[in-house]
Amino acid sequence: MSVPLHQAKTASFRMLGHLVRMRVPELLQDGPMPVRGLPAAIGGEPPGLSRQRAALRRAGIAGATRVGPTVVHEPAGGDVADLAEAARRILTDMPAGRDGLSAAPRERDGTVAR
Repeated sequence: MSVPLHQAKTASFRMLGHLVRMRVPELLQDGPMPVRGLPAAIGGEPPGLSRQRAALRRAGIAGATRVGPTVVHEPAGGDVADLAEAARRILTDMPAGRDGLSAAPRERDGTVAR
């Protein structure tokens, strides 16, 4: 049974509607990142971080591989990063957003502190 596209989009936006689930794909834009680096990049150890990472993997937004003792997250594709960038542009171009939003480091200058 097929699902209408608007329902699939709604489910995808709902899945990305969490701080960690939106932030991790942004952080992975530059490539794979060890799991141990995520808390510092996100700004602390958010509750349920492993649960949120698992949701990203199940949705196919991020993958994880083991490299020796280290688990490394990797982007599953560029489309989610493009979506996050489009949202940043839309929100910061809106009159209310120009003064009231602060961009995260990745969004501001194209780099990620690791």
